[in-house]
Amino acid sequence: MTPKRGIPGATAVHHVAYTVPDLDQAVEFFIEVIGADLAYLQDSVRDPEGDWMTRKLDVDAAATARIAMLRLGPVSNLELFEYTAPDQRRQLPRNSDWGGHHLAIHVADVDAAAAYLRAQPGVRVLGDPETITDGPIAGDRWVYFVTPWGMQMELINLPPGLPYEQRTDVRLYLPQSPWSSCQERHE
Repeated sequence: MTPKRGIPGATAVHHVAYTVPDLDQAVEFFIEVIGADLAYLQDSVRDPEGDWMTRKLDVDAAATARIAMLRLGPVSNLELFEYTAPDQRRQLPRNSDWGGHHLAIHVADVDAAAAYLRAQPGVRVLGDPETITDGPIAGDRWVYFVTPWGMQMELINLPPGLPYEQRTDVRLYLPQSPWSSCQERHE
């Protein structure tokens, strides 16, 4: 019998996290523009007398952080950090840089979502939406956009029945209903 791979007891990805330059701006953007729900804010995570920040978070011992946890639709949580630290780098990585990243949001209509984002102050949509016509995800429609503070994000629509599904039983998670239906259940 082959031993099972992976972390024992793992059940899900709990959250993704990003450091932002202004927590209040980012929280407002994710709530008002993206449609997230705020779960909590935590002010002033720090250890002025010790090295907890270094031992636990691998940042400068003098660093301080403010944290927000947001709910993004039915299955995703987003944690945002605003750090101050003596050795802080303040340039966001490009996707091609080590540590480069982006957050992709599945939408029913990429073109309509891109038009909506173009009307939002400070948001920059990178070109027009494209549909991939070849390869394992042919049919995928997508476009990148940049938040007012420079974080890269993506709008994506992956239809069911992509070509890669012919070669594996692995299926990517595809949401079935809009975020608003998740929010309506909580009101």
